[in-house]
Amino acid sequence: MLVSAKEMLEKARDGKYAVGQFNINNLEWTKAVLQTAEELKSPVILGVSEGAGKYMTGFKTVSAMVKSMIDELKISVPVALHLDHGSYDGCYKCIEAGFSSIMFDGSHYPIAENVEKTTELVKVCREKGMSLEAEVGSIGGEEDGVVGMGECADPDECRQVADLGVTMLAAGIGNIHGKYPANWAGLSFDTLAAIKDKVGDMPLVLHGGTGIPEDQIKKAISLGVAKINVNTECQLTFAEATRKYIEAGKDLEGKGFDPRKLLAPGTEAIKATVKEKMELFGSVGKA
Repeated sequence: MLVSAKEMLEKARDGKYAVGQFNINNLEWTKAVLQTAEELKSPVILGVSEGAGKYMTGFKTVSAMVKSMIDELKISVPVALHLDHGSYDGCYKCIEAGFSSIMFDGSHYPIAENVEKTTELVKVCREKGMSLEAEVGSIGGEEDGVVGMGECADPDECRQVADLGVTMLAAGIGNIHGKYPANWAGLSFDTLAAIKDKVGDMPLVLHGGTGIPEDQIKKAISLGVAKINVNTECQLTFAEATRKYIEAGKDLEGKGFDPRKLLAPGTEAIKATVKEKMELFGSVGKA
């Protein structure tokens, strides 16, 4: 059964650890993340971008697949199915499809419009028992066509959005999606501390978890980050493991490539990545 991310994030905030959000792109990735979460007894959030949702034929397909997989695999840990960087229309599609959590990325709107749209979604999510993530200050890199330069959010705007009653807040603190460049300045902890001071107990979200040094991850958690998103690292490890398998020239005893076996090395690589991140975030055994 899918759950709202509210309770798991409040427990993480109070316990000074973070719940990992791992973006899914197909059945194999979903299975790998769920099995690892169950093995480690860790709560988990399955992130779905609008691009990934389209690739998997639609949000209703994704929702049905995840719910069935939780049942078939006998997953007992808390699992939230979450729209990542959702548009206004995308949020309503995921609400209809049966997601348990959504993110409305209104960071590219003027703050007044971000507040207006977020206010409406807060009301809908409360009625349906869903969790809602909002964003202030664009996260660097590109996510489904939305480009940000890694700006730092305005703490006063963060408080304005947090006061609307959202479940969690993603605030730009110099983090970016994708690989971090060699000249990256690092996370702005002064900004994070100022945001924390303004929003109080609101669980904070760190996007772009791939490539951030471990000491910065741990410091961010100590300053109120309760959810950390990981996508690029899973993509990279999956691609590299699959590439090595293909280059090894294995033909499965002359039978050609069995797609289930072809994807197995990449799937195992994702499991290893998810395990490493859950251990770093401190969520192991917290289900």
